[in-house]
Amino acid sequence: MSAFETRLAELGVTLPNAPAPAANYVPYVQVGDLVHVSGQISTQDGAFLTGKLGDDMSADEGAAAARSCAIALLAQVKAACGGDLDRLQRVVKLVGFVNSTADFGEQSIVINGASDFMVEALGDAGRHARSAVSAASLPFGVAVEIEGIFQIK
Repeated sequence: MSAFETRLAELGVTLPNAPAPAANYVPYVQVGDLVHVSGQISTQDGAFLTGKLGDDMSADEGAAAARSCAIALLAQVKAACGGDLDRLQRVVKLVGFVNSTADFGEQSIVINGASDFMVEALGDAGRHARSAVSAASLPFGVAVEIEGIFQIK
């Protein structure tokens, strides 16, 4: 078990198999030492985690949805690394999309669910640049979608 996976286990997290793409795209592309991971959508217990922030979902619930996206992102990175998560050097950037009402303004709090998880799980390697933006809707009605760029060895 990799050092990162040991830390994840301490947090009670086991990475799932990397989710398959839902349309005509690949889950990740490696260019040099960077892995660009396609947007991962919020799930819970194998089902889509749906909702609209500012309507039927709180910022805390949205942060939990963002955390689920972060776990899926790491599953994709592990797949890109041939199963060896210790090849991960750092999270470079996350871009988070929040399914929210026009007047909802706490996108950054929602995406903190992913950012906080990356730092908790990966330490300094989890610190990253980030964007958190509102979306009028997301695929399948999910609450959050997050894409990422990761540096690997």
